[in-house]
Amino acid sequence: MLHIIDDEEVIRDSLIWLARSRAIAATSYENGEAFLAAFESAIDFDPAGECVLLDIRMPNVSGVALFDALDARGLTRRLPVIFLTGHGDVPMAVDTLKRGAFDFFEKPFNDNKLMDRVQEALAASQQAGAAAAVHERLAALSAREREVLELILAGKMNKVIADKLGISMRTVEVHRAHIFDKMNVKTAVELAGLLK
Repeated sequence: MLHIIDDEEVIRDSLIWLARSRAIAATSYENGEAFLAAFESAIDFDPAGECVLLDIRMPNVSGVALFDALDARGLTRRLPVIFLTGHGDVPMAVDTLKRGAFDFFEKPFNDNKLMDRVQEALAASQQAGAAAAVHERLAALSAREREVLELILAGKMNKVIADKLGISMRTVEVHRAHIFDKMNVKTAVELAGLLK
């Protein structure tokens, strides 16, 4: 989902049209407050990725202030920000890029280059989401399951794992089943691929 935040309706409308011409789902907001209100009520991130096209200069909450709020919450990896500005403020662009903005475009911009970067940002968001999901699954493992997991990833068979940990083979089998279930995989090869 592409989130377009700009105080100019004509810009919002043209960006939505441009996004849809690339089959990118998009929604727009006239200011940062409207975006934050909608974002706060959202249940989850879009698994297809999310990106924010953000105007730098807006009344009340500026684009930079909104970026800072997202960054303070650790959201800019899952919600990459591409700044748009009609005012060539190079130092501001450099500063936001150093602080983690995905990109910075000056109006008027090249439509294709902008949408190419939006698609790259959506892909980066999707990858960050997948990594976060794996991290959450790993956090759900018990300490013993983590020990068994490490030995599975080292290519050890159940009997070797049982001997090494001083537990029965049946207990190892139960732990292995729980690990595969929690990590949402069916084989050790799939598990290794997920955690590479």
